[in-house]
Amino acid sequence: MSSPGLRRGLVAVAGPLIAITVAVAVLVLLRSGSAQQRRDPPVQVAVPPMQPPPILPAPPPPKPRPAPTDDPWLLYGYTLARTRFFPDAARLDPPLHVGWRFWDGALLEFPPVIYDNTLYFEDANGWARAVSTTSGHVLWQRQVGTLAAASPALDVRHKLAFFTLLSTTPGAREPGNGVVVALSMKTGQVAWSHSLPGGSESSPLVHGLSVFLGDQDGTVYSFRTYDGHTNWTFQASGAVKGGVAFAHNTIYFGDYGARVHAVNAADGQEIWSAAGGDSFYSTPAVAFGKVYLGSTSGAVYAFWANSGASSWTASTGAYVYASPAVADVPGLGPTVFIGSYDGNFYAYSADSGALRWSHTGGGRIDGSATVIGNVVYYSSLGSNTTVGLDQRSGRQVFSFPDGEFTPVITDGKVVFLIGYSTIYQMLPGR
Repeated sequence: MSSPGLRRGLVAVAGPLIAITVAVAVLVLLRSGSAQQRRDPPVQVAVPPMQPPPILPAPPPPKPRPAPTDDPWLLYGYTLARTRFFPDAARLDPPLHVGWRFWDGALLEFPPVIYDNTLYFEDANGWARAVSTTSGHVLWQRQVGTLAAASPALDVRHKLAFFTLLSTTPGAREPGNGVVVALSMKTGQVAWSHSLPGGSESSPLVHGLSVFLGDQDGTVYSFRTYDGHTNWTFQASGAVKGGVAFAHNTIYFGDYGARVHAVNAADGQEIWSAAGGDSFYSTPAVAFGKVYLGSTSGAVYAFWANSGASSWTASTGAYVYASPAVADVPGLGPTVFIGSYDGNFYAYSADSGALRWSHTGGGRIDGSATVIGNVVYYSSLGSNTTVGLDQRSGRQVFSFPDGEFTPVITDGKVVFLIGYSTIYQMLPGR
């Protein structure tokens, strides 16, 4: 038990300690309150309501490619009916002078076709080319065969050019192992091809989704343009060397079995067949309700397009390999223009076959005629010249010292003259 003195001492010590503790507690409380009073009240931040994302205007559509500024010449003969008549082009009448020239180095038996400032053609050695109409520069080229004698045809919708080949055999000089090939108009790359065992020199014709052509075996084909699917075939009486003409949903052509045919373009069923005097190399022209073409018998024939009945026949002095041009000539009337191996160029009434005028060509005429504006042109295989005649009178108004087969084509701005192996840009004026 502790003594009273010790307890008093403890009490004496404890008193001040308690007082100090109380004082410290009071001081802490006071400071805490002071700090609490100094604390800033919370800031209220206004949050705007959510807005939908802004609707941006649609980007403008890409600008379309400018439309071609030239008149397209999409197939041999210019029109589907192969009339070889380019109207309303008096501005292109002679005189003409040479702009640029393109030398191919091989025979150019058939003329180019034209679209969007580009010439497409093939030479006798099977080279397909695209050449600028404005500069004469090669845009692309591709060898698709080794023997050829035809113009291509264009499918503008699918941007394809169709070429027929007599042969793809190296060094070929005779038909056989041929092909039809579809090339990209832009690059010359092969899109599709189809073998033609006999070969073909039939210039193709495009209508809708079909491309039509004949071959040396006497088969006429309808292929689907964009993939080469065979729609139908028709077997003629002999080789079909010329192109087919199209009118009234019908294709018309002659063969080397001395017959002319009219075939339904949709299904290949024969509508009529008519006999002629001999083989038909000539590509027909269809106009004024008739089918016109030349024969190796030396005659020019006109058949009624709806029946195949003979309308008229006109005789020349030798083979008529040439294809006719047909036009309704102001002041003269419907007229058929055609050359003969007898060295003469003829203008016949398209209605009756009566001779309107003739012109001595100075040598055998093998290729087709072409009418541009007021002038009908032909090339003389015998004299290697290209000649232009006034279509009304037959008076000579143009001559050029190069030419073999088909003479000229146009894009509506200038004339292109086809020589033996050179293409000439011919500009109006002196």
